[in-house]
Amino acid sequence: MVKVIASSLRKGNVVDKDGKLYVILFAENIHPGKGTPVTQLDMRRIGDGVKVSERYRTTEQVERAYVEEREHTFLYSDGEGYHFMNPETYDQVAVTEAVVGDAAPYLQEGMPVQVSQFNGIAIALVLPQRATFEVVETEPTTKGQTASSSYKPAVLSNGVRTTVPPHIAAGTRVVVMTADGAYVERAKD
Repeated sequence: MVKVIASSLRKGNVVDKDGKLYVILFAENIHPGKGTPVTQLDMRRIGDGVKVSERYRTTEQVERAYVEEREHTFLYSDGEGYHFMNPETYDQVAVTEAVVGDAAPYLQEGMPVQVSQFNGIAIALVLPQRATFEVVETEPTTKGQTASSSYKPAVLSNGVRTTVPPHIAAGTRVVVMTADGAYVERAKD
């Protein structure tokens, strides 16, 4: 265990609070105009999956656990969970649905993913920031509609609903953010 200041904590870090380990799901540093800056942490207890929210002063010391972070390749998912392989050792690790969480629809076969393990158990994963999917359903393009106007709803090949510019039609491959499914650009491939 290492003591670090709260403002240095990021998503995927593991902290020790009252003898229990928590993985950070979301970390935000808040600097109000008046008063003390604070760090807001949303965490999940590793033992039982209970989610908690904590606030620390940004200079407050927090116990950080050592976590092994390695790049793995996503292979497939089945009833046991999501399976990843270490490309160096070819060791496979199964990750539970609770750990994968909202990232599940963005996983693609062969995708490189950062897997965090504590004592050999997968506790968190970080996907690449962007992924490419095909638009399978959207409203038809309306003639005379400008590209800078409002976006229209669309459904991607992974089942996620997002919004795309008016010129994007069904069958077009687009790049989206894996954090929230937001449209970035038309795929260049």
